[in-house]
Amino acid sequence: MKKIENTVVINAPKEKVWQVLTDEKYYLQWYEAFGTGSTAITDWKEGSKVIFTDGNGMGLIGTIAVFDAGRELLIKMTGILANGKEDYDSPDAKGIQQATEHYVLEEKDGQTTLYTSADMDEQWFESMSASWDVAKAKIKELAEL
Repeated sequence: MKKIENTVVINAPKEKVWQVLTDEKYYLQWYEAFGTGSTAITDWKEGSKVIFTDGNGMGLIGTIAVFDAGRELLIKMTGILANGKEDYDSPDAKGIQQATEHYVLEEKDGQTTLYTSADMDEQWFESMSASWDVAKAKIKELAEL
């Protein structure tokens, strides 16, 4: 796996950036970078399951390992969603189980620096890197409104 890493400086307090990351009215907008209808199904609590789905029964499943509001969010992938069914045992599911998605926020002088990283299979690295570029621009736009 390769790691997609991004940094963006946002002219907004970290509380607003956090809201954009975790509030459905915002994340539905920036998740569009990964495909129309993309969403997260979770209660955003540490230890909870999260399903990232494309709305067509495909996606990734993880566990929220760290949820430190306004500071850090770490998701550890545990499986895949395939044709609407959770899969933790197939070779594809096992292959994703070492992957993480990580968000860290640091605020200084009214600006928030958002650091993101996501582990990605080599075959998806280029397209997902481009999607993350779109997503980070949308996060910045939404937080600065």
